[in-house]
This record gives sequence, C-alpha cells and structure tokens, in this order.
Amino acid sequence: MKRSLSFLSCLVLSVVGLSAQIAAASGLGDSERGRELFVECSGCHAIGMGAEERVEIGPHLNLLFGRTAASLDNYRYSDSLTRAGANGLEWQADTLDAYIKNPYSIASGTRMSFKGVSDGQQRDDLIAYLRLFSDDPADFPEAAPTANPSFVALTPEILAVVGDAEYGEYLSAECKTCHQTSGESNGIPSIIWWPEGKFVSAMHAYKEKLRPNQVMQLVASRLSNDEIAALAAYFEIIEE
Repeated sequence: MKRSLSFLSCLVLSVVGLSAQIAAASGLGDSERGRELFVECSGCHAIGMGAEERVEIGPHLNLLFGRTAASLDNYRYSDSLTRAGANGLEWQADTLDAYIKNPYSIASGTRMSFKGVSDGQQRDDLIAYLRLFSDDPADFPEAAPTANPSFVALTPEILAVVGDAEYGEYLSAECKTCHQTSGESNGIPSIIWWPEGKFVSAMHAYKEKLRPNQVMQLVASRLSNDEIAALAAYFEIIEE
C-alpha cells in the first residue's frame, strides 16, 4: 500500500510539474505559483482529493471549468450568482479571470468577501492551478477552458468618466420598465443605490458578454461610456 501511494504521489507531482511547464510556456500562468496563491482562497474553498466531502464556507472547486455557475447541490448561493447561472454563466478562463479580478463585475450580489486580484499574472497563475483539478489538464493551451481570455478591462479613463445624473435620469426610462425603483426585486434585481463603480463594471461586463443575460447584453451594447456613467450616477442617488 505504501509503495502504491508513493507511486501515485510521484505520478501526481509529475503531472502537476509538466502542466506547470506547459502553462508557463503558453503564457497562461504557472500552476505552482497559483498553488501558493490559492492559500488565501483555502479558508473558504476546498480543492483536490476529498474536496467534495468537505464542508466549507464556499463551494469546492474541483471540475470547475465548464461548470454552470451556482450549480452545486446543497450550497446556498447568492440570488445574484444564481440568476447568472440560470442565464447561462459558465466558468471558463475568461469568466473566471473577470470574476477573480472583480467579483462584482459578474455577480453584483455575491456573498464572497473578496475584493479581487488586480495583478493579471497572479490571476493567470490561479487559473492555471484551478485547471489542474478539471478535465484534461494536460491540454494546455488547446483546451477551450484555458484559451487566452479576452476579459473586460476597465481602463482608468473609463472609470474616471464623471456621470451626469440628470442625463442618467433621462436615459433611465428603459431601465425602469424592468427594474423597480422601490428597491424590490421580484426576480429582477434592484439597481438603485448601487455604487457607481459597481454599476459601471456590471454594464461593461454585459457589453463584453461576460454576463450572460441577452437582454442586458443588447441594452449595454447600445450605451456609450458616458451614458453608462450617467446611469450609474443617477441610480446611485435615486430617491424615488
């Protein structure tokens, strides 16, 4: 038994090492560095052998790539992430990159108490590590889940746009046909009193089709940066 376990351990380490080399060569990230970074995630999430049986604050991350968001049984997800999953959000390299960078860009009401990772290389390393626990980790970089992501990147210029709340009120009529200004949701999330940065991130995520709601993708695609900023300014201070 000891000899079998030793052989298995060596085999696992060999696969991890090979995957790390392939990932690093492809520019997708270093899974070994990702393992070190994952320590900060391990307080809430389990991964690897026995992860499915462990009870953690957050869901286990085995077989994450290709998984529909908020789809594990016996775990209470936020309404926001549940809606995203119902709309078709699937965890792949691009959606994971956006979520790790800024969780609120993907699910505005996520329960995850995590501000995000701004360093792109660290995100690549984490994603490479998570990939090891999904199907066919040796398929770097050909496998779709590890293709180079084209995530939404909000430039300082976009975030610096000062929104005109009065103009935002004028533009808000279309939003109010679905989103209630009373603050109630009834299946459609409330967007009043959102911080401007949160609103802007969400709208650009729809614009880049990282958030999977087709109606919102269409709405966002028609809005300029100034118009998104104006709506964000209005809904942050709305008093209706």
